Amino acid sequence: MTKADIVNKISENTGIEKVTVQKTVEAFMETVKESLTEGNNVYLRGFGSFIVKKRAKKVARNISKNTTIIIPEHFIPAFKPTEKFLEQVKEHVK
Repeated sequence: MTKADIVNKISENTGIEKVTVQKTVEAFMETVKESLTEGNNVYLRGFGSFIVKKRAKKVARNISKNTTIIIPEHFIPAFKPTEKFLEQVKEHVK
């Protein structure tokens, strides 16, 4: 499902114009990105959490050049669904 599909589905279900839904979805995504960029997590009750995960420093190998490189500590965005949501997906997707 793409962003356009989401906009169309919400517009159909609510009767709100697609342009308004598009702006709302864009604003939501921008707000989540800004929050994560600032190091703040976003919690949506009954859905899940957009969180910032810390990846530790590690040593990796470049097999083709037979060298080692050090990957520094860094942060990545992640999504953690609620248990209820996770169970719903497990039951319906087989």
